[in-house]
Amino acid sequence: MKKGLSIVINIVLFAIIVLLAWQVVKSIQAPIKFNTEQKAREAQVIKRLIDIRNAEVLYKNANSKYTDNFDTLIMFCQNDSIPVVEMISKQNMEDSTYYTVYDTIGFIKVMDSIRGRRTDFNINDLKVVPFSQPKQNFELEAGTKESSGIKVPIFEARTPYEVYLAQPGAAFSEKEWKQRVDNLRAEKESIHRYPGLKVGSMEEASTEGNWEKL
Repeated sequence: MKKGLSIVINIVLFAIIVLLAWQVVKSIQAPIKFNTEQKAREAQVIKRLIDIRNAEVLYKNANSKYTDNFDTLIMFCQNDSIPVVEMISKQNMEDSTYYTVYDTIGFIKVMDSIRGRRTDFNINDLKVVPFSQPKQNFELEAGTKESSGIKVPIFEARTPYEVYLAQPGAAFSEKEWKQRVDNLRAEKESIHRYPGLKVGSMEEASTEGNWEKL
């Protein structure tokens, strides 16, 4: 075999080896990169769902029911206040036993209670799913569930994978990204789990998020 041809063949073989090695590395890194991007986005979605839960619980405490209307919920947060209650232990002078009383020492705006010390909190974003493009709202339901003959208020706020994982991560083509999101949905549906993130439930009296359940 001529020396020149041998060199060409070696170069081609080396290029093929490099290409195959790159494909192997890419196939290993792709799930890791997707999982990292998914978790980063879900952290922001979960934070928003927790805000919704906190607002709904305060709304229920004030109105004896949850609401399925974000405008109503946001208006409540902007305009209403909740009592600040101090728990005081007192002694019964007759038998020296102690008992607890609750004393209202002031009021705080609902929005301030939910916002806490965060500086990036915007109440008008409460209904918007982070990373949704174009912007989409969380799905919100509310109603009652009968338990032991008693109607118990329930609510559920949710968003599927397709909303906050709609835009591909930087390391993926649209086709590759969509396939991974489809696989994620299929995996959850195969075990009868909601394919996305949600808090509360329309099936039971619960305010848990599905990320909090085992």
